[in-house]
Amino acid sequence: MRRLKALLVKEFIQMRRDRLTFGMMIVLPIIQLLLFGFAINTDVKHLPTIVFDQSLQQDSRDLLSSLTASEYFDIKYVATSFQEVNTAVDSGEAKVGIIIPPDFSDNLRHGRTASAQIIVDASDSMAASSAIGAAQLVGQIKGQQILLQKLRGFTGHPVSPPYDIRIRPWYNQDFVSAYYMVPGILGIVLTMTMVMITSMAIVRERERGTLEQLMVTPLKTWELMLGKIIPYVFVGYVQATVALLVGILVFDLPIRGSLGLLYGLTSLFIIASLAMGILISTLAKTQMQAMQMSFFVFMPSVLLSGFMFPREAMPLLFNLLGNLFPVTFYLQIMRGIVLKGIGLSMLWTQVLALLVFISVMLAISIKLFQKKIA
Repeated sequence: MRRLKALLVKEFIQMRRDRLTFGMMIVLPIIQLLLFGFAINTDVKHLPTIVFDQSLQQDSRDLLSSLTASEYFDIKYVATSFQEVNTAVDSGEAKVGIIIPPDFSDNLRHGRTASAQIIVDASDSMAASSAIGAAQLVGQIKGQQILLQKLRGFTGHPVSPPYDIRIRPWYNQDFVSAYYMVPGILGIVLTMTMVMITSMAIVRERERGTLEQLMVTPLKTWELMLGKIIPYVFVGYVQATVALLVGILVFDLPIRGSLGLLYGLTSLFIIASLAMGILISTLAKTQMQAMQMSFFVFMPSVLLSGFMFPREAMPLLFNLLGNLFPVTFYLQIMRGIVLKGIGLSMLWTQVLALLVFISVMLAISIKLFQKKIA
């Protein structure tokens, strides 16, 4: 243990001297959380809308009022021709164009289907999905109200709708995007910093010529690996604490589960990310190579882990590839503890996956490093 303690003292001294890198590791989670937390919103509302109302009757005004009341459509422009609608959508000034024909009210009064056209700029698929879903829902509700009024006129007494489907969203009932994004951002930030910093650890020693000095010491390979990992575990804890504080104070993030369990499982994820960085460090010959390989790990971690896109919608091959990155399991742990309040009994598969990942990464790293020494 004396050899490992001496190496740890060396690493902490080196970390203290490199204050710029240490400061960036602390400030980075705050910047990333604020940027992603405020900028990314999966429920896109207040879309600029242009309206060409050729009916100009109470029925068309009721429909437009219902659409604006949903908060998804903000009527910014009133057109007098189809060409104005096309121009506004083409230029990007309006994301949605609503066209109501002149016979809209007449069709409603005579029991015919009243059609209205809604043009959506689908170049932004997320905004388009929100607009289409809201428009369809408003149309269904308005149509149901009109049918119930007609049935009431025929029967002379109130008519109830045939279905009463009551939706109860659990864990994030107001659909706050920050509640979903902040736990994911923490996992991505830890992946980026832990993998990138440790991926250059052994390479830096090699480029500075100090690796040979470490190799002639009584240090064993596993002690050298642990000496490179342990100091950054503390850095990871600082990053996680800062990120959680920002999430709670700025975004009012609820912590419904055990904070102790959250920190305990976060340590597994930090070690897993560091183990991946150590493996890259043993493979790379220069710090530039190590940084490039880190980005090669970082991008799939963002795209395949479920941070940005639901893994259930991915093809089977890419769903399986996502299991090769520890952040995939950590996101499930974070969202499970923070939003659902579940315990270890429901997270044991994710914990087992992280333990297996750590064991495999460290075993391969030690083997490759011993081979290089030989």
